[in-house]
This record gives sequence, structure tokens and C-alpha cells, in this order.
Amino acid sequence: MRFKLTAVTVLATALATGASLAPAVAPAEGADTNQALVRPSKDPFYRYDGSTPLKDLRPGTPLKTRDVTLGADTNGTPVPAEQILYRTTDTRGRAVATVTTVVLPASGTAQPRVAAYLSFYDALSSKCDPSYTLRGGNPGAANAQLTDIEQGAVQDLHQQGYVVTVPDFEGPGLHWVAGRESGRSTLDGITATLRALKLDEKTTPVGMMGYSGGSIAADWASELQPKHAPDLNLVGTAMGGLPVNMAHNLPYVDGTPEWSDVIPGAMLGISRAHGLDLMPYLSDWGRMVVRTESTQCIGEMSGEFPNLTIKHLMKKKYEDILHVPVFKRILDGLVMGSVKGHPSAPMFIVAGNHDGKGDDVMIAADQKALADEYCSQGVTVQYEEIQGADHSNAGLTFLNEATAWLGSRFAGAPAPSSC
Repeated sequence: MRFKLTAVTVLATALATGASLAPAVAPAEGADTNQALVRPSKDPFYRYDGSTPLKDLRPGTPLKTRDVTLGADTNGTPVPAEQILYRTTDTRGRAVATVTTVVLPASGTAQPRVAAYLSFYDALSSKCDPSYTLRGGNPGAANAQLTDIEQGAVQDLHQQGYVVTVPDFEGPGLHWVAGRESGRSTLDGITATLRALKLDEKTTPVGMMGYSGGSIAADWASELQPKHAPDLNLVGTAMGGLPVNMAHNLPYVDGTPEWSDVIPGAMLGISRAHGLDLMPYLSDWGRMVVRTESTQCIGEMSGEFPNLTIKHLMKKKYEDILHVPVFKRILDGLVMGSVKGHPSAPMFIVAGNHDGKGDDVMIAADQKALADEYCSQGVTVQYEEIQGADHSNAGLTFLNEATAWLGSRFAGAPAPSSC
């Protein structure tokens, strides 16, 4: 979701990952500039215009590609990348197209390794799509530091020699928190990357990494992979700060000064995904709040409506939201660990515990229970709970440790287990 952002946080992340303090992929001289870039919502590259109906194409089919420049690395060298428009499926089963950004290693390796970095862009506006911000697109001042942190994480994976693919997994509809859709979109983005680069789908090692909002995509992709993309050679998934059960997270943040303002945005994201008109359920004030957040990303929501409560957001007859049938059905469908079957690859799960319950937004016991459930299914899981860490600090630890953990999986080392 979000980090509490200060210059110290950005500095700490940069030092930890080896990134420069300048945006890791800021526009290079002669490349696209913030002013020149067109937002995805208005960029024709993001629209499928082929003659074959999109629904008749396989998920993960590359539809278009284009070369882009992401800017300069820490050595001042412009970083070339490729963007792929690919076919995937939204929450309601409709064929849609979204984009993944692929950063190639500076030099080829005997065995390419694909690292899917799953962004915590948490967006209701395309101005925060990774495919836009990684090129130097302007997400707005309130979201810029989040973008800088993630650029550093992508750069770190790039410097390890991986093929890094960063999908816009919320899709063209900006379906924030839509777990199943995010997971499918992630797997289809990886498949499209392999197909576009003509890499063998069965033998090329693939790893996934996502924190907070990115953990939604990471976990659901891990659960769906055995049936949705069984040919992928998935070697491991690192994820942290997981909203395992939104019916638990919503009461946890309700009325809090720092995190309650994400409630309306998250509700709008999942309502969009399910084709539900949220407005009839909201109070007059709630409609104002949702309209305000409907074009924002997580950074802008921070502190905008502190101490917001679901009671004031909803009309009186809907304020017990967990027992309103339509919302209960949607929230039940978002519970992690609910897919029949189990992940096929080792997992690394990091949770913060700041107040004895969680990291102020994600609940530690839920994440531990999810890890235990995977363990019971025979999955190799390393679970780490960081005592005293809030969501921001646990995230910084995760970004460092997850990169090292993925490196060991790519190297073929046995995965550690805390089961």
C-alpha cells in the first residue's frame, strides 16, 4: 500500500539497494520527458486494435511491443526496455489488454532468469501505472517518492542480471485490490514476456516479488499458477505486508489517523472490478470522499481524510459493511489461501508487528496463519515476523531480504523453511 515517506526513508532505501538518490529511471537526455509522455489512459499503445477478437487469443499473448528508454542507471547509462501489450482476463472474465515493462540485463547470460517485480502502485488513476512512471511519467508530487523507491528496487534486480518484468496488473480499469485479476494479470505478463523474448516457458527460471499492494498480485499469482500457467518454471515467490483477509483489515484501520483513508479507495477498486456501483451505498459525505479518491493513487490519499470511519462513509443501513450481502460476497472472494490446490514453489513471507497485532494496516496473525496453511499443504515457506516494525519499516527490510532470497532461488540453493 504505502510507506510513510521522508527524505530519510528514500535515503535509507537508496543506500540499502545501491540505487542513486536521483530517480533510478529518470528520463535521460534525448529521451521522453515528463511533459512529453502521454498517460496510459490516452496512449493508443494501450489499446488493442488487432483484427482477431481479443477473447479468441490465449492469455499471455503479446499484442504489441515498443522500445522505450527508462533513463540512466547509477553509471549514467540509459536503460533500454521493451513494453508489451498483452492479453489477460479481468475479474468478470472479460478479455482485456494491459502492459508490462521489461528491462533486459546489460549483458546476456547463459541462462536468462526472469524476475517479476510487482509494484505497490495502489492506483485508481493510470498516472501511477508502472509502465508510465518507470519511463519518467509524472505521478504527481504526492506519489513521486513511492515511485522513487520502486525504481530503486527495479534497478537493483536489473543490476543482478535478471530480465525484470513489471506488469500493470491492475489492468486498464485500475482494479486495485482485485486479487484474482491481479494474479492472472501477473502470470499472463510473465508469459507474454517469455513469448516476446522467445524464451522457453518450461525451462526459464521465474521468480516473483511484491510488497503490500504488490503482495496481492504475488500471492494470487502463486496460488493460481499451477492451473493457470502450469508450464512456468516458478522457482520462488517473495512477498510481504499481505492483506490476507480484507474483512479483518478494514476494522483494523477503521478510524485510524494514518491508514483509514485507504478504505474508500480500496472499496472503489474492488467495486470497479466487480461492476458494482458503490455510490448508492454511500452517505453524502462518503460520495464526496470516493469522488475525490477516484482519480488518485495511494500517496495522495495519505492524510487526506484522517480518522475516517466506515460508519460515516456509508449510509446508515449499510454501515455494518461486513454483513451487507454484496460486500460480504466480494470480500469473501478476496481471502488469500482460498484457491483450491496450493502454490508450487517456495515462498518467503515477511510481516511487521508494530502494536502486537500487526504493522498498523496488515495483521500479523493472518499472515502467519497463511504461512502455516501453505506449510500444511507441503509448500516450503520461510516466514519472518519483524517485531516493532510498522508497514514502512517492514517494507524496507523486505525489499532488501527478498532480493537476496530470490537470488538464492535462481542459484538453485535449497529454500529455507520455518514450517
